[in-house]
Amino acid sequence: MGMETESQFHVLAVDDSLFDRKMIERLLQKSSCQVTTVDSGSKALEFLGLRVDDEDPNVLSTSPHIHQEVEINLIITDYCMPGMTGYDLLKKVKESAAFKSIPVVIMSSENVPARISRCLEEGAEEFFLKPVKLADLTKLKPHMMKTKLKKESEKPAKEEESEVSKPEIKEEEDPSVIEILPLHQELESEKLEPLMSGGNKRKAMEEVISTDRSRPKYNDITTSV
Repeated sequence: MGMETESQFHVLAVDDSLFDRKMIERLLQKSSCQVTTVDSGSKALEFLGLRVDDEDPNVLSTSPHIHQEVEINLIITDYCMPGMTGYDLLKKVKESAAFKSIPVVIMSSENVPARISRCLEEGAEEFFLKPVKLADLTKLKPHMMKTKLKKESEKPAKEEESEVSKPEIKEEEDPSVIEILPLHQELESEKLEPLMSGGNKRKAMEEVISTDRSRPKYNDITTSV
């Protein structure tokens, strides 16, 4: 199961040296990673769907060849390359709102402390000295795992937002129910009216009877004063 999880990682490897590209590709494949290789920083940006503006190199625009459906979990790039260096590529990726969360690792055959510090300060996760070894690549998994977990955690949030944005469907009131209720009340009131009138009559008769009973009875005798 661990192999299945690792095989889901996709690494973009950037190096102008064909030999170094093949070497890093082979090592990454041994680590069960999917690998895409390009020979320059500009091609790496193009693969991500970004392009450096011709008039202003500091401005990134959307490339006509967009690969947004491809998920990249990590970028590993050589430092010394003609045109755009690995440091320049690192800066471009970190300046992009869409791709700044992708971990970037720098490789170099030269051990220059100032260069290493500058890359790490700019946001590089690791700085490897060439030749890169298989043991070095074991350090990449935590960085790739962090990116994948972050993206997976964002999916439920987006789903919740879409659920909240759905308009509420109000149920229409059934007019037949509204008509039946008054009719039901009317029938009830009609049943109560005879009972009420009968009750009033009975009460009146009882009052007459009680009056007669309270009045003293004398046979043919009238009391006069």
